[in-house]
Amino acid sequence: MTQTGSTDLTVVGAGPAGVAATLMAVSVGMSVRLVEQGVPGGKLHHIGALDNVPGDWHSGPDLAAALSSDLDRARATQLLYRTTGRATAVAGYDGHAEVTLADGTVHRSEAVVVATGVTTLSAAAAPWIEAPDGFSPSPLWRTDPAALRGPTWILGADRPLGTWLRAHPHVEHTLNVACPPGDDYKSVEVEGDPRVHLVRCAALAVAPAPSGGAGLQLTVRGRDGRESLHVAGTVLHNLGSRPATLDGLAQGPDGYCPPELQHPRILTAGDLRSARFQRVVTAQGSGAQAALARYYDIALTGD
Repeated sequence: MTQTGSTDLTVVGAGPAGVAATLMAVSVGMSVRLVEQGVPGGKLHHIGALDNVPGDWHSGPDLAAALSSDLDRARATQLLYRTTGRATAVAGYDGHAEVTLADGTVHRSEAVVVATGVTTLSAAAAPWIEAPDGFSPSPLWRTDPAALRGPTWILGADRPLGTWLRAHPHVEHTLNVACPPGDDYKSVEVEGDPRVHLVRCAALAVAPAPSGGAGLQLTVRGRDGRESLHVAGTVLHNLGSRPATLDGLAQGPDGYCPPELQHPRILTAGDLRSARFQRVVTAQGSGAQAALARYYDIALTGD
């Protein structure tokens, strides 16, 4: 195990929340170690439209590029240290906090902001879907409209559906969206789009098309218990996410990590906090708030 020198704050994750926490901390004179596994911006690189983010940003890659520039500017202050690696655990103690990486390195700081976001839920993990072993449809949010063939079914009504529709306003293809009860509150955002045919279901089974035909056969069980058969030329998944947790984080009943459950020196920000506040703007605000919360604790208590 290798232990590094201490900083005021360690930030885990370089998505919108992590970058916002880093910039806010540096702006008030805190030293920050930013631990990032991939490139700054994270999933922004795959978001085609950003019509609900202030600043006249038109796409996720545009904003991701700006965040990278922000980090370069912050590094010039000599208060920011960037570390590439995968964090696996976090721990809070009376006098400090620690982040452990996959290679065994331990970074110590006064406090930690964890902004690791979420990962995609697989079809195998969705309890309402029955499918053959190895069934792994492509995600909607990475799909080019030109790839759609025949009747198209989307498994799940998670928010990337609305983003995809806004990014491709000229697509006229009808999307049959299998919507389980847990996605009802999300489907409100797209139910008025004429390209969306919401199929509110209780369960769905996937099988090869009969007689060796092309595509897949879907057996959809409605919420009234009735079943209907459909042949799909294209099946894509849009099943939502699960929190990308670290060992040492306290989780609520839904698996997410709300700030109020954590050790006082561990702060969570961004999509990791809640399933219902997964927006770029709320992620940025929560990251900045987490950094300021720690800053004022120091200023007021001297701890």
